[in-house]
Amino acid sequence: MIRRSVLIAVSTALALSGLAACSTGSTDSADSGQASTSKADSGAFPVTIEHAFGETTIEKEPKRISVVGVNDADMLLSLGVVPVSIPKVTWGGDEDGTTPWFDEKLEELDADMPAIIDQTDAIPVDEVAKQTPDLILATYSGITEEEYKKLSEIAPVVAYPDQPWATAWEDSLEMVGQATGRNKLADEVEADTQQAFADAKKDNPEIQGKTFIWAALATADLSQIPFYTTEDARPDFLSDLGMKNAPVVVENTKKGEFFAQVSAEKASELQSDFLFTYAVEETDAETYAKDKLIGQIPAIKAGHMWASTDNVASLAAGTPTPLSVPYAIDEFVPGIVKALEGQ
Repeated sequence: MIRRSVLIAVSTALALSGLAACSTGSTDSADSGQASTSKADSGAFPVTIEHAFGETTIEKEPKRISVVGVNDADMLLSLGVVPVSIPKVTWGGDEDGTTPWFDEKLEELDADMPAIIDQTDAIPVDEVAKQTPDLILATYSGITEEEYKKLSEIAPVVAYPDQPWATAWEDSLEMVGQATGRNKLADEVEADTQQAFADAKKDNPEIQGKTFIWAALATADLSQIPFYTTEDARPDFLSDLGMKNAPVVVENTKKGEFFAQVSAEKASELQSDFLFTYAVEETDAETYAKDKLIGQIPAIKAGHMWASTDNVASLAAGTPTPLSVPYAIDEFVPGIVKALEGQ
């Protein structure tokens, strides 16, 4: 996978005599800090991080970090840092609005659950402000410049590096590592995650080099074939597994656009070895296969489609993080193998 560049400018800091341990008090208290099982690198602050809306300088190690980005909470936990608030996971999450991999890591860190904020309609700035954060992370998000300015009135904000919803997981991890002063640990976590992908490649040789389309078909409208472009994180996961975006995906990718669609009348032109799409009902796969136009997509016609109703596994793969990747390898990859086998 080609990594998207992250421009990080690190200011020179005076050597610090030592780092105080973070408090592990309740996230409801403005006087308490977040739980942490790791320490910032010596001389990591101040740091200036460039992003789509300019640059943000963090003068000292943040103690209360609020998350508004989709995957930043996972990035923090992977570095041993617990945020004071996180977005509610409304698709693919459990009844509390979190994920199995987040909960497992939180338990491993022996930390309390952060405040969970529902961002379904918009980012509730007032709710974020109640958490009294000293840093807000949005490295993988779609926040607007207006939202960025409002959030910046609360605390320094680290937004996405270039385009909304187009930040590779490695770049989010690197930015969060810089923002928390845990650069070395971020490198180690990235190496471990890359090794997980390498092991998965070795364990699944039959998927290597296979072309794919990550689609978002809907039984309510079979006139269009929507799919995610190379700008999106979903194809990144499959690329990291050794698969390749289908030529039609590459051809229809425009800078800054993570989503594209073509008329169902062009279904036969969407050549790929494998097609993944979400499904609401188990019968959706049959609906797609029997449709006179959608059914002409080569991967569907050949029986190499996976229409998945497992939203949790789809989320794990669709928004890859160091925490979700192992889960996705265990729960998502077998579905790819079965589809390529014609099951």
